[in-house]
Amino acid sequence: MGLKSHRWDPTTWRLKDFVNLDEIGPRMWTSFKENWYMGFTSFGGPPVHFKIFHDKYVSKLSWIDETVYQELFSICQAFSGPGSTKMHYCINLIRLGFPPAVLSFFLWSLPGALGMFGLAIGISNVGETLPRAVYALLSGLNAATVGIIALAAVQLAQKAITDKLTRLLVYLGAAAGLLYNALWYFPVLMLAAGVVAVVWDFRWLHGPVLWVVSKVKKGKVRDEEREVELREQRVPGGSGAEREVVREEDGKGTRERVSTGGDNADGQSQQQLRREEEEAEQRVVPRSHQISVMSWKSGLALIAAFLASFVAVMLTRGLIPANPLLYRLFSNLYLAGTIIFGGGPVVIPLLREYIVAENWVSPRDFLIGLALIQGFPGPNFNFAVYLGTLTAINGGYSGVLGGFLGFLAIFLPGLWTVHGTMGLWSAIRGWRWVKSLLRGVNAAAVGLIYTAVYRLWQIGWIDEGFSQGKSLADDPWWVVVTAGSYVGGAWFGVEPPVACIFGAVLGLVRYGVVEAQGY
Repeated sequence: MGLKSHRWDPTTWRLKDFVNLDEIGPRMWTSFKENWYMGFTSFGGPPVHFKIFHDKYVSKLSWIDETVYQELFSICQAFSGPGSTKMHYCINLIRLGFPPAVLSFFLWSLPGALGMFGLAIGISNVGETLPRAVYALLSGLNAATVGIIALAAVQLAQKAITDKLTRLLVYLGAAAGLLYNALWYFPVLMLAAGVVAVVWDFRWLHGPVLWVVSKVKKGKVRDEEREVELREQRVPGGSGAEREVVREEDGKGTRERVSTGGDNADGQSQQQLRREEEEAEQRVVPRSHQISVMSWKSGLALIAAFLASFVAVMLTRGLIPANPLLYRLFSNLYLAGTIIFGGGPVVIPLLREYIVAENWVSPRDFLIGLALIQGFPGPNFNFAVYLGTLTAINGGYSGVLGGFLGFLAIFLPGLWTVHGTMGLWSAIRGWRWVKSLLRGVNAAAVGLIYTAVYRLWQIGWIDEGFSQGKSLADDPWWVVVTAGSYVGGAWFGVEPPVACIFGAVLGLVRYGVVEAQGY
């Protein structure tokens, strides 16, 4: 490829540095050539997208290595906004620079966004009910998507799990996500997992625990003779362990203690400690892997500018009660794009609160869009285009304007902040505690993907009268479709688009059987 990472620093800004006119043509062409089809073929939602990115950018193109991939995954999951879209943007930003990264974003997101816009136009022109065959097709899509996401979660967990600690954090992240759901909850879980990894890797509790254990032991051994006797008992007979009388002097006189194999064990323990510390030091990122996108000052300035824009939008929203409908739509989605942690699986219930609860879109239309977005390629955040279009049409405005505002408001916060974060990240990513923190965040983020599987499973079956959706477990047919999607991908290499078509066809088959039997 021969392309170097792009670097732009606004503090020393020059047009040729920002655009790099000598290389912009080849970079833009590379961006188009490698990304033009991904917006049409990346089905299955964020968990599957991450796997697609790994296969393409790490294994095939070698644009980034495994270390950088895992770091980007942790960053994009830990901060607000569309996780897979931010990761796709950051990979292209690191490799090709800013303008090609923007191009790659539009190539990635626009096909699905245009599809959801067309769907919204169609839904706005249908009656109150849909044919049951359509509901069956949508339910089949949902069932197949659950299997695809479950497989992606398993495969991502296999990469995130590197030891017993990360295995435990993946499990606890999934379990905690299943038991409770709130806007603040997911980022707190991921941060807590990162702190646990730091404490574990730096062995901050190792000393206090040993101190407590030693105090307990000393409490049981009251006199010096008993202490010597216990040490002698640790020496197995005939083991050849050395015994040595060591004289120790203190202010009260001279004491004798027995040096046995236990001292050798202590030495071995110290050697093990040193080995673990050396392994921890090796986790520091080599300079050959370091990312150079912009300076940390530039990154901090970008984040500060975003925070200023967010405050301005929210103040206007709160202080002016008679804002137009489209401004309220933009501000609600701008807020959603700012506070959503966990990516696509989390955005769905939040958008329900910000759109359906405002009576801008009916529950039925919301549920139809929810089912179809699972079968659309690209980011799940394109659901905001569908909702923005319907909101505008229902309010008497242009659907094109509503869809554009929805697209802009939901994607801009995440991309703006992650671009600034990359500047800060290039300055701190080599620190040991940062590496440990991301190791824990990464494990918890993977665990939370299993919550997306469960939540879609619980509302995947839609039909007449199911305004909120029903669990796929209520009918064995959908369980078989989900299992078939999982097995096909895991054992036979079936691609997600094929699995989605497979699920839709089986949904129609079920409809035909039910209708034939007169149910």
